[in-house]
Amino acid sequence: MFYHDGGKLQYQVKVTQPNPVFARALQQAIGGIEGEIRVCLQYLFQAWGARGPSKKYRDMLLNTGTEEIAHIEMLSTAVAMNLEGAPLEMEEAAKDPIVFAKLGGMNLRHVLSTCMAAMPVDAEGVPFDCSHVYASGNRAADMLANATAESAGRMLAVQLYK
Repeated sequence: MFYHDGGKLQYQVKVTQPNPVFARALQQAIGGIEGEIRVCLQYLFQAWGARGPSKKYRDMLLNTGTEEIAHIEMLSTAVAMNLEGAPLEMEEAAKDPIVFAKLGGMNLRHVLSTCMAAMPVDAEGVPFDCSHVYASGNRAADMLANATAESAGRMLAVQLYK
């Protein structure tokens, strides 16, 4: 079901200069309630719970959930690249007390716990806990939950782009 081709991403992640504050923000797109871990697990659990003559829906959900794994991989790669070679102190962020107070610079767990890699957490460091994974068994309700999740993810992507 899942194929890995040795680390070659479909869309190459490019980072010209490390930015640990942006890496911290990208964590929201990985482990936040509007993030890719949520939609990946939501699609997969909906598929695994599909019963009866719903093979086409089950297959669609399995394929979509598997595709979401690639989004987690691309975002995790982008986080790691934004941390690679970054100074451990954010001098520029610290110069602006409002920015420093709001963002707090980089997430120290990137340094202390993962050797400068992504984590299954949101931008504040809260671990992903599956509390927003909806798989009710009601196909219509689940599809609405999926549309809502995708809409929230798009809003987050737009905010990150800004």
